[in-house]
Amino acid sequence: MLDLAIKGGTVVSETGVYAADVGIEGGKIAIVSSPGALPSARQELNAEGLLILPGVIDIHFHVRAPAHPQRGTWESETRAAASGGVTTLFEMPISIPGCARRDIFENRKALGQSQAYVNFGLYGAPGLLDRDEILGMGDAGAVGFKVFTHAAPIGREDEFLGICLEREDDIFKALEMTKETSLITVFHAENQHLIELFEERIRATGRNDYMAFVESRPPVVEAMSVAQLAILCKATGARVHMAHVSCAEALEALRKGQLDDIPLTGETCPHYLLFTEEDMAKHGPFAMIKPPLRTAYDQAALWDGLFDGSLSAITTDHSPFTLAEKEKGLTNIWQGAIGAPGIEALVPFVMTEALDGRITLEQAVHFISSEPARLFNMYPNKGTVQAGTDADLTIYDPNGAQAIDSSKWLSKSSVTDRLYNGRRQAGRVAATIVNGTIVFDGSEIVAEKGVGQFVRPNREI
Repeated sequence: MLDLAIKGGTVVSETGVYAADVGIEGGKIAIVSSPGALPSARQELNAEGLLILPGVIDIHFHVRAPAHPQRGTWESETRAAASGGVTTLFEMPISIPGCARRDIFENRKALGQSQAYVNFGLYGAPGLLDRDEILGMGDAGAVGFKVFTHAAPIGREDEFLGICLEREDDIFKALEMTKETSLITVFHAENQHLIELFEERIRATGRNDYMAFVESRPPVVEAMSVAQLAILCKATGARVHMAHVSCAEALEALRKGQLDDIPLTGETCPHYLLFTEEDMAKHGPFAMIKPPLRTAYDQAALWDGLFDGSLSAITTDHSPFTLAEKEKGLTNIWQGAIGAPGIEALVPFVMTEALDGRITLEQAVHFISSEPARLFNMYPNKGTVQAGTDADLTIYDPNGAQAIDSSKWLSKSSVTDRLYNGRRQAGRVAATIVNGTIVFDGSEIVAEKGVGQFVRPNREI
């Protein structure tokens, strides 16, 4: 007897859309059958009129715990993920202290396992340039490593232990070590020296208005870093991934690197695909993100990057802060916290684009499930709906439309959202299934914390 039978739905894969029933047993998909052909089950879910997607994977996420529980905890932010239809997330290493040693990594893993409502992976930070620690985090199950190419934010140095590498020689050494693990290294690509140049120039004018922040980080800041990293990727042969590509110039540098047939990939985020610097002028610190929001031209270029395969995934960079931390930027933009929530907007945004016809349903699954799973060597255990794979499923109701009400989001940082609130959303998340358990039933969380499991990539060393 099956544990769970999902009947009457339409399965969406990156290669096709078809009517099917899905049977789950022991946390795995046991059978994908023609409608009406499943054996009996202890629990049934009526999916008539609904889409059955392979579980959505957010490869760029910030929980904040245990650094700043007032911003977010494993419990609060993974509940938010589940309500948004995300079944697996990869947590960045910013914490107190930064996740640059195996003992810190193991502590974070244990905390996540005790509280998570969805599956999670952990990045390590290689910036201490300690080979034993890097290899140790790889052995402990790291999904990859994360590096910022700019300096640690002033006042947050403890959170960024081992995460920031400004010098090319240090980045080269880090990539030599991470290559030994076979794991991917993800880069926040912004050139520190250019940040200093442009920020110093604009601060010298006395400006502290909203657009001063955008103008202090022009596209060349990102593009220069991407170009350097592409060269270092070629020189070392290490797998390199560009986080949150925001502009046409950075995308072009990424494409040029990819022409050399090196292991170089990239992602972008909903906020770069939906919003522009005009939203920064309107919302100020609530639209303050690194790299900053760009122009409509850049936005169009990013869509082209997704369509031609230069960009592999759409991911959130969910970055929660408190209302007080964001409001500091209302009168002086330099004092505002940089980052915004977005985990509960990812699936509705991508599915709205699909249902409205900008992308296909198959492309939607490719960008937020199948390709993220491939990037991190978790496919086909994740990223597809077929017998034998993990029973992580996102059930989406394509019917109807409504305005997003982010006051109902479960993230602790929901109160800071100004970008998504009020936007039109086609359809809604009808259920989120993690390891065969219904965690979100379309209206509320119905599982206990700890149902989420720690996940690790398949490694080839």
